[in-house]
Amino acid sequence: MTHILAIDQGTTSSRAILFDKDMKIMSVAQEEYPQIYPASGWVEHDPEDIWNSVLRTCREIIGQCELKASDVVAIGITNQRETTLVWDRETGEVIHNAIVWQDRRTAPICEELRAAGHEPDVTDKTGLLLDPYFSATKLKWLLDTVPGARDRAKAGELLFGTVDCFLIWRLTGGKVHATDVTNASRTLLYNIHRGGWSRLMCELLDIPVEMLPDVRDCAADFGETDPEIFGEAIPILGVAGDQQAATIGQACFQPGMMKSTYGTGCFALLNTGDTPVASKNRLLTTIAYQFDGKPTYALEGSIFVAGAVVQWLRDGLKIISAAPESQDLAEKADPTQNVILVPAFTGLGAPYWNADCRGAIFGLSRNSGPAELAKAALESVGYQTRDLLEAMRADWPTDEPDAVLRVDGGMTASDWAMQFLADIIGAPVDRPEILETTALGAAWLAGMEAGLYPAREEFAERWSQERRFEPAMATEERDTRYEAWKRAVQAAISAA
Repeated sequence: MTHILAIDQGTTSSRAILFDKDMKIMSVAQEEYPQIYPASGWVEHDPEDIWNSVLRTCREIIGQCELKASDVVAIGITNQRETTLVWDRETGEVIHNAIVWQDRRTAPICEELRAAGHEPDVTDKTGLLLDPYFSATKLKWLLDTVPGARDRAKAGELLFGTVDCFLIWRLTGGKVHATDVTNASRTLLYNIHRGGWSRLMCELLDIPVEMLPDVRDCAADFGETDPEIFGEAIPILGVAGDQQAATIGQACFQPGMMKSTYGTGCFALLNTGDTPVASKNRLLTTIAYQFDGKPTYALEGSIFVAGAVVQWLRDGLKIISAAPESQDLAEKADPTQNVILVPAFTGLGAPYWNADCRGAIFGLSRNSGPAELAKAALESVGYQTRDLLEAMRADWPTDEPDAVLRVDGGMTASDWAMQFLADIIGAPVDRPEILETTALGAAWLAGMEAGLYPAREEFAERWSQERRFEPAMATEERDTRYEAWKRAVQAAISAA
């Protein structure tokens, strides 16, 4: 038993990654699944697509490596956060499609609560803002909208969970209804200071506490898989939301360390140690990880559209057929043009938190074409990252303004995009040898809990850099371009 299976359940695909005893990747299986857009700003997933894609990729990877379930020490799970599911306690049948973290349908609920003066109390307890991004207003919408759901919930017939919780329930054959503290801290229902579900928040949103899962450490016993699923039972010993798992995989265990993950969205986390820092710049205070009941906190900035802007180039504009072509196009762009794309396809995240804003393009000329649009798309990710880091530096003053940013995720494979990122933030950007840091974080949690992988200190020492991108852009140009970006964002917000 020398292998760890990591389940990385993402927004657009599910992946299974098998790690060996030395935390090296042996094999990866991935399966994309459909996105559902019932209305403007609404995003859903079919829960059965999530479940079946996870099952198929896990079974595929075990078969590829000619292993048996008994060769797998444990499973670690990492997942798209905030996505909300409700299912029948007895049958496991979901009552509605999963409402995805990107979904904006609950903006009116958030605005009503904000107008009533509740946001300061919400932020004080949860570290979050009143925004459709988080799970609780999605859950409220389901209970208010699906016929009979609220009565069934009050009768104890329905369960709520984020994707990790749903997978644990299904994998254990309905025996375990649990989540980890990082996912719980993203629901808008969890008191990050006291630890535990907030009855006050549940009352405010009219959510029965009985629906909520048990909350455990990131490295803990989450039950065993039903033997019928993989042939034998496998313990589930590690769980963390995708951004926290990436923070762990990047070994950001010391206060002041930062990482930024570029998947469908972009999420930057700054470790603030055992002290929760209340942001004055509309960042989120969240739990980075928790071991032995002791939480470590972080400041987080969330960008809704990062890799998704490349998908838009491919699927919406159809100017590329595969993601790597975006770099090739960007390199051919006219350097005299300054086309700016504000990719607010589902609103703007931190530090703006504007659910109504939509995407906009500025600076177009008769000579603007696919190359200029591709360049603007990749640059938009760098600009948005600087937005987050500016806010973090204001909330967490440091004597190291050029602190290194550790990056991971699919977009980091683009040297062009990473060089622009270093240029526009004016700080070094480190790309690790293992880009699958989200899966690595989940695997390490499970392997460490099982006794196969080393403790934090040794794990951090093993982190290695593949390449460092040093800023090369002149300060005046960097600031001029960033000011143009900020004007574009304000114009897009004004047009909403």
